[in-house]
Order: sequence, then structure tokens, then C-alpha cells
Amino acid sequence: MTQHDRLLIVDFGSQVTQLIARRLRELNVYCEIHPYQNVTDAFLQDFAPRAIVFSGGPDSVTRDGSPRPPKSVYDMGVPILGICYGQQVMMQDLGGRVEAGHGTAEFGRAWVTPAENRLDLLSGWFLDGTGREQVWMSHGDHVSAIAPGFEVYGTSPGAPFAITADVSRRFYAVQFHPEVHHTPNGRTLYENFVREAGFQGDWTMDAYREEAVQRIRDQIGDKKVICALSGGVDSSVAAALIHEAVGDQLTCVFVDHGLLRLNEAEEVVGMFRDHMNLHVIHAQEQELFLGELEGVSDPETKRKIIGRLFIEVFQKYADGIEGAEFLAQGTLYPDVIESVSFSGGPSVTIKSHHNVGGLPEKMGLKLVEPLRELFKDEVRALGRELGLPDSFIGRHPFPGPGLAIRCPGEITREKLEILRKADAVFIDQIRRHGLYDDIWQAFVAILPVRTVGVMGDGRTYDFACALRAVTSVDGMTADYYPFSHDFLGETATRIINEVKGINRCTYDITSKPPGTIEWE
Repeated sequence: MTQHDRLLIVDFGSQVTQLIARRLRELNVYCEIHPYQNVTDAFLQDFAPRAIVFSGGPDSVTRDGSPRPPKSVYDMGVPILGICYGQQVMMQDLGGRVEAGHGTAEFGRAWVTPAENRLDLLSGWFLDGTGREQVWMSHGDHVSAIAPGFEVYGTSPGAPFAITADVSRRFYAVQFHPEVHHTPNGRTLYENFVREAGFQGDWTMDAYREEAVQRIRDQIGDKKVICALSGGVDSSVAAALIHEAVGDQLTCVFVDHGLLRLNEAEEVVGMFRDHMNLHVIHAQEQELFLGELEGVSDPETKRKIIGRLFIEVFQKYADGIEGAEFLAQGTLYPDVIESVSFSGGPSVTIKSHHNVGGLPEKMGLKLVEPLRELFKDEVRALGRELGLPDSFIGRHPFPGPGLAIRCPGEITREKLEILRKADAVFIDQIRRHGLYDDIWQAFVAILPVRTVGVMGDGRTYDFACALRAVTSVDGMTADYYPFSHDFLGETATRIINEVKGINRCTYDITSKPPGTIEWE
């Protein structure tokens, strides 16, 4: 199996450390994020990185006990790039000086101008005629003296040592964040860094597919594996990959809880069972779920009921699969990263419906997680390699509790049916106008109120609904999509005319934060 050159990202707690990894993966470079306190001398020897990046972080290197890498990291003979806090760590460790605050803090957009001496790391920078580059700063402390051997290659109004380097040791340090999109030319800087480090760009989904198939075969052998198939991108790609590896040893269980979108169950089961020849059990348990949800209004209670029933139902069907020893899950690399915070403790509690982690313990099964090294965009690319249709690969995210959390208040079969039809019209409108791929997530929420309307010669007293569509990179933050008023008017007219039970439409223009994407 191919052994990829590896880049190590030492995490000092930045909110955007994952963006560093994503930028590097886009350059076909394999990298991993590890909290600074896990990066020991023994770890470095075992990991054997070809290059290292120090992330930013919220601490101050002027504080006793602040996060640091082991001293041996500087003796490995590999290129190192320090970013923001990472620059300050490098300076402090190697004989420079960092000072706190004192009027030189920078937050937001800033402009870096080059020094007279040239640096290969900056090839492709300062070429737009302005003689400067826009970057994103977020620092309170500042470097007041660079370490011996370093020279200055770029400055900003608040950072006289914005770009520094010791070229002979291939140590580079920048005060800004090249990983964020507010540093428009940041990708070029990373591209220059990995080229300097000698990466071949061999991290591709075609290569990963071959390696993953072999790993799955080695792990599972001749045993059986079961997969909870939701129809979402992650579980769909995991199922397709495992099926390519072990064929009929895989059984998928699709739990239909009655909270799916219009025709969704038929589409998912049809694609995997009829077109991809997977063995799929369609667990039709709508009455069980809707029966236990009857009269329940509290959102967290809804989530817990759905989560508990999902595990019970899945286990019931899995028990009927003789000889199953493995459970497949669509765990992604961000899930792995977030399972341990940079300080070494557990991450904050994930919403309860995101967690089906109790399944392996309850069922005594071993886990198969073939996507745990991948980011979401890589999963989509792998899905295309596996031949999954774009209609599935490009689907908007859909929550585990389904329409339950788009139905504030009590859930009823009537409200669910209205919601399904309204949601289908909204998505159809978005597709007709060619907007689907520009939007991270779009849906309708049915509101727990009835409003007076006039339709024809009569008055109505029907439900109101809220349309929701957001743009986002990773779902952590989001902004509403700026539909035209013509689009919104046309969509509201269609929903009210085509969906019996709704007589009023609103558009939710709340960003995240302060709101969330979903309504519950």
C-alpha cells in the first residue's frame, strides 16, 4: 500500500486549524492535525513528517506554561511554517522576543508590503500592481525581535515582522492567517511551502479509493458488516466503498422513521438496492416513531426519543443478520479532530441526534470507519469516483431527526404531510432557478401557528411556514441566501397555491450565529 508523504499540523487551539488542513488537502497533500501536547519526541519520530505547520491559538507565549512544541521539532531538518501564535512560538523558542499588546494588536483585514529581499515562499505575491497583499490578522501579542538567523520579508502597519524566515533552516513564520478566505492569495503561499518541502501531490481520491478498499478487505476478512444507511452523503459513500471491497458481506439497514422528505425512502432504497445491487433492509417503522412522538413538543425530548428508537430499531434488524461482526459508520476527519480538544479534554457535547456512537458498545460490534481520514469535500470527490450520482453526492445536509426539528411544537401526521409538500416545492423552485449548488442547505419549517387568509371568496385559517436557505463552508457559521424578491414572491405563490394547509410564507434571514441553521 502506498505510503504518502505526511505533513504534521501542530494544533495550538486556533478556531481555524481545520482550514489549514483543508487548504493542504486541496493541494493533494496528506496532512494530520494533532494537539500540541500529543506531539512528543516519540510521536515525531514515529510520524516522520516531511514538513510541519504550527497553527494559531488563543494563548500568549509570554505566559508561563503556554503551549509549546518539543524542542526536538527544530532539529528534524524539515520545513516549518508558523502561523500567528505559531510564529510567536517559533520566535520565542529560537531566541527572539514576543511582547503582549501595547497598541499593536490587529484584527481583521490588513495589508502586507514586501521587504527588499525576495523569498520563494512568496512567489506569486505582490503582483497585482498595488505592491501589497491583503491578509487576515487576528493577534494581540506581537513579535518585537526576531530570532537569530531570521530576516524580515514582509511588514504590516501593526506587525513589522509580518513575514519572517530563516531560509537556511527552511523555517518560515507569518503573523497572519493564510488559511482563511480573507487572505485571498493564501493558497499560493501554502503551494509554495509544500513545493519547497518536496511533496509530490499524490493524495488523490483515486489513490485513496484503492488503498481504502484494500484496508477494508484486510480488516473484515470473510466476516459480515452492517451499515446504517441514511441516504446522506457520508453513509452513502461509506456503503458504496465497503460494497466495492467486500460485496455481499455488507448489509445496509435503512431506518424509515416517517420523518423523511417527499419520496426520499423510495429514492434511497431504489438507488442502492435496484441500481447498485446492495442488500438493503428497508425498516419501515413509521408508526413506532410517530406514535412515541405524539404529543411531544420539547425539541430535546424529540431528539432523545428519535435517537433511542433508532438504536433499538437498528439493533432489532441487525440481530437478524447472522454472523455480523462489524458496524460501518460514516465518521469523517472533523469528527475525529473534534473528539479531543487541543487542551486534551473532550470536546463540547455534540447535539444528541448527531451521536449514534452507542451502537457498537450495545451490539458488541467492531467499527469500520473508511472515511475517518477525509473532509466532507473529499467524501464527495470519493463518491464521484465510486459512481454515485450527483443527485446524491451534491445533496444538502439533512438532520438525523429529519422533519421533526423542522416542525416546532407538536408533531402530527397532518403537519408532516403539509411540510413535505411545501419543502418539495421550495427545493423544486431552487433547482428551476439554478441555485441549488450555490446554497449549503435549504428547507421549509412549518410554524406552530395558524393565520387568517383570504383565498377565493372565503377566509382560511391555515398554517404559516418559514423558508430557510443559507450559504456556508462547513456549517459552523452561515448566512442567509440573498434571494431576489421576485423569487420569493413566486415561491410563496406556488406553495400557497399547491399545498393545501398553508396560507402564509415568510423568509428567515437570521445568520448563524446568533441563530442556528435548523429551527430546533
